[in-house]
Amino acid sequence: MTTDILVPTLGESVSEATVAQWLKKVGDAVKADEPLVELETDKVTLEVNATEAGVLSEVLAGEGENVEAGALLGRIAPGNGAVAAVAPAAVPAVEPAQPPAAAAEGGAPVDLVVPVLGESVSEATVGQWHKQVGDAVKADEPLVELETDKVTLEVNAPAAGVLAEIRAEAGDTVKVGALLGVVMAGAVSATAAPAPVAAASQAAADAAPTPAGRTHGALSPAVRKMVADAGLDPSQVPGTGRDGRITKEDVKSFLAAGPAAAAPAAGLDPGKVARSGPGDRITKADLLSFLGSDATARPAAPSGTAAPVPTGPGPREERVRMTKLRQTIARRLKEAQDTAAMLTTFNEADMGAVMALRAQHKEAFEKKHGVKLGFMSFFTKAVVAALKELPAVNARIEDDELVYLHDYNIGMAVSTPAGLMVPVVRDCEHKSFAEIERSLTELAGKGRDGKLTMDELTGGTFTITNGGVFGSLMSTPILNMPQSGILGLHKIQERPVAVDGEVRVRPMMYLALSYDHRIIDGREAVTFLVRVKEFIEDPERLLLDL
Repeated sequence: MTTDILVPTLGESVSEATVAQWLKKVGDAVKADEPLVELETDKVTLEVNATEAGVLSEVLAGEGENVEAGALLGRIAPGNGAVAAVAPAAVPAVEPAQPPAAAAEGGAPVDLVVPVLGESVSEATVGQWHKQVGDAVKADEPLVELETDKVTLEVNAPAAGVLAEIRAEAGDTVKVGALLGVVMAGAVSATAAPAPVAAASQAAADAAPTPAGRTHGALSPAVRKMVADAGLDPSQVPGTGRDGRITKEDVKSFLAAGPAAAAPAAGLDPGKVARSGPGDRITKADLLSFLGSDATARPAAPSGTAAPVPTGPGPREERVRMTKLRQTIARRLKEAQDTAAMLTTFNEADMGAVMALRAQHKEAFEKKHGVKLGFMSFFTKAVVAALKELPAVNARIEDDELVYLHDYNIGMAVSTPAGLMVPVVRDCEHKSFAEIERSLTELAGKGRDGKLTMDELTGGTFTITNGGVFGSLMSTPILNMPQSGILGLHKIQERPVAVDGEVRVRPMMYLALSYDHRIIDGREAVTFLVRVKEFIEDPERLLLDL
């Protein structure tokens, strides 16, 4: 019988954490109370230990995923770990390394071309190369990212070997079938280690502690993103996590410290710097003044180079090329404003009944279906029921015709690192609450990982966007053309309202329907929103199809 590995209680007012790093792999033997996985919250990094001895049989929450208290992280199977504890195989005899030129001979060139990008998409922009010329590559290893106006996709190596040529640089626009580069199949990289022993030595060197006492490559996905977004050098950030690893709190503290943290990183003695900031802090002006007045305080430059002399504050602006996706988002949103006769109507819904129903059944729901019961499935079902009653809201304009759609494919706006995307949950009229939640969870995960396909982003008939997850109290969403309606959800806020002649505090949510007035009249728009409100305030009607 397997043992579940669960997210422990995270502390007061902390409801979720990020999976930072698994310390064991599937198949590894584990001891009771042995650390298995690290979790990061916005305050601390904590370890989850094995409750039983055995073998790690499943990992259900990958690194970088957000998990709530009580969520299932993985499972431990009974056993003594015989598979994981097998002694390492003897190191085979190593042939003498060939000269680099000879090692690269005999490889067959294989073209790396732009794949089919999807319906109506004929070109893409080269985003980033993951390998350089001369690097060894494995079959199906991602080599380069391509950006289209809808998705970012990776092009994988067609064969194992060496990347011999790069024909399209980052920023180039390429068409379907264009040559991106050439892989020499079967060749060996001239920079590859000549023997496993050398490779092991290099790995050990990479793992050696830095002067600050932490290891290279020890950043979790969440920390890596924070460091990249802030433009920091990880070697400058003091790590307080296990084995000196950097946590999210370390990054926040470093950013909050500002120039004071940069002084020791630059080789300066902070004690010699005059402080003029609040709380006796070192400001950027203090550093610039100190460096400009005392040349001996500057860190020594490498031999043969001149130490950089600050000449003033850094640049006041930074220019970054818009991605294809961002350009398309901008164009489509402006197109919606310029084309549609867009209008927004508002209402509010008492969320008490849905919240009570969810609280009563969420544990049993998750246990049976393996997915959490959220609010989106209720709103999706309410929207489908309202669309059936008011088909104009599920229609679109094509030339001089109105096209009434009899399927209910609901787009769910998702914020991703690449920008706003709207993956589509298809055939919602036939899906159960669990199937809707499962589809949405899968699509949201793909969006965060940049794995959404063209099919998953097209074919929507109506869209739901939830600004409440970011704290928005009210907004006017913009249409997702050519759709004629979009429902905006917002933050659940306790407010005093009149109920049966009495003032009561209730959990209320503002609802906003933006619609194309060319298709939908005011009566239909208001009626649609009232129907959604009624279904949410009396969710049993959804379950009974009333």
